[in-house]
This record gives sequence, structure tokens and C-alpha cells, in this order.
Amino acid sequence: MKTRHAQYLFAFVLGVLIAASFACAQAPVPAPSTAPTDPVLARGRYLVERVGMCADCHSPRDQKGQFIRGQELAGSALGFAPTVPMPWSPAAPPIAGLPSMTEAQAIAFFQDGKRPDGTTPLPPMPEYRFDSADAAAVTAYLKSLAR
Repeated sequence: MKTRHAQYLFAFVLGVLIAASFACAQAPVPAPSTAPTDPVLARGRYLVERVGMCADCHSPRDQKGQFIRGQELAGSALGFAPTVPMPWSPAAPPIAGLPSMTEAQAIAFFQDGKRPDGTTPLPPMPEYRFDSADAAAVTAYLKSLAR
């Protein structure tokens, strides 16, 4: 009897591990085909992809929820909303290439959370407070993605 119980337990654990490996195989953030060699761009890429998780809102997804390759950071309607009434942005604008800001405006935005016109973005966009070096790195990386 103990042998059969051990076999069932082994099969269950194996099934869980296989399922977990498939779940982890999906890349959470789309990555460009080549990593930047410039240390400032590499820092900016890290901050955009791994800290800010910008792709989660600013990249469109297909019907299965997967990022659409080639449209990374191209802007997207948000697939979620608050559960209570509150100010909310239903879409995230394109940020690849930073089409709506100059370099100086973008650096200021990432330091104080204010757009060039003095307004702050609606949630779910966080009001970043990067130091000047990180704000410059994020800006340089996003500018490098101009299409």
C-alpha cells in the first residue's frame, strides 16, 4: 500500500513540476533581440524591463495575453480597471522612442512625475522619482527604441 501511495505522490509532484515549467517558460517582458553594450543603455533597459515593468501596460497583448512581438512599448489599451470609482487612464501611450517628449522633458518626468505641461499621469501610472542618473538612463534607453 505504501508503494502505491508513493507512486501517486511522485506522479502528482512530477505533474506540478511540469506545469510550473510551462508557466515559467513564458517570458514576462518582451526583450529586444540584442542587449545594449553601452552601460547607460544597459542600466536603462534594466530599469524599464525589470524595475518599472513598463511593458505590462505600454505593450499590446494578443487574445491569449501574450505580448505581441515587434510592438513592445508601442502603447496599449489597459486590460484591467479599478474595482472602485477613481481617476483612471484606460490606455498607456507609446513610449518606445519617447515620441511625445524631448530628452530633457523625459528626464524631468522620470525625476518628478510631472509631464511637461505640469500635470501628473492618471493611475495606474506611478509617479517615478528616479535620481538624475537613472532618469537619464531610462530616457536614453527608451529613445534608443525609436521605430
